[in-house]
Amino acid sequence: MSDVKKRFMKDHKIHTIPRKEKDKKALMEIIAAEFESEKNYSEKEINAVLQSFYDDYVLLRRYLVDYSLLTRDNEGKEYKVSRNDEGIKNDE
Repeated sequence: MSDVKKRFMKDHKIHTIPRKEKDKKALMEIIAAEFESEKNYSEKEINAVLQSFYDDYVLLRRYLVDYSLLTRDNEGKEYKVSRNDEGIKNDE
């Protein structure tokens, strides 16, 4: 289990959002890994998965988009996981 997961999650739920960007991004990468890479998701489907991790699923969705871990279409109706050849997209 990763250090970030140990520090910020318990029983598959986020109990605290990290303040440090590095930790926050690492936590969002853990969340993004829950989605299939080739599948298009509706906002409702994204919200259902995110709500299983944290009550403020809108905040999680925003972080995932901001960190380019999720992309959305121009209408904001469909989402897709952004992955590179090694898995989750990582800008570092």
